[in-house]
Amino acid sequence: MQIAFTCSLTGKRTFIVSGKRSLVVLLEAGADIVVRSGWRNARWLDASGAPVSLLKELENAGASGQIDRPIWIGRKAGPALGLRLVAVKKPPQAAEATRLAARRAAKKGGNTISEGTLIAADWLILVTSLPVEAFPADDILALYRLRWRIELAFKRLKSLIGLKAPPGVDERSAKPYLLAHLLIVLLLEPLIDEFEDSPRLAQAA
Repeated sequence: MQIAFTCSLTGKRTFIVSGKRSLVVLLEAGADIVVRSGWRNARWLDASGAPVSLLKELENAGASGQIDRPIWIGRKAGPALGLRLVAVKKPPQAAEATRLAARRAAKKGGNTISEGTLIAADWLILVTSLPVEAFPADDILALYRLRWRIELAFKRLKSLIGLKAPPGVDERSAKPYLLAHLLIVLLLEPLIDEFEDSPRLAQAA
């Protein structure tokens, strides 16, 4: 899942992505990114190229509940990616839910859950290329939360009008396809809202 917008401060395209597959491509194209990461999903490095233990970083920041620092991600080929690590401690209930899900996944796979996974469960870990001068940590977190709202909106689009991938990759066919479906949404959404508020529907519920 990729969500893109143009930043009014930097003038660059910014992508909120759910995976790292397109990370290098987006950065090399001059875009900015906000991506969630696991604690062992990358080879974390400092400015000198020395390894960084993300678990130690999380443990050391336990009192403050937040991390905002430069980080580099090692690559198999090419120079390390210079980015920014933003992590915030989750509320206890959310952290416990993450630990429970991790334990279930480990049990289902016949594995023993690692101590590192339990430690990282307390944290939301994000990596971004957005500069700290223009985007404080709270803004990065707000951008990432926005992704979930947009995903929910797209799920609703799919359920309302059956919006799927365009019939082709050519912009001349893909763009009219998307615009036509969005127009249908604009016409139908007031009717859907009215139907959801109707007394007959309320009685049926």
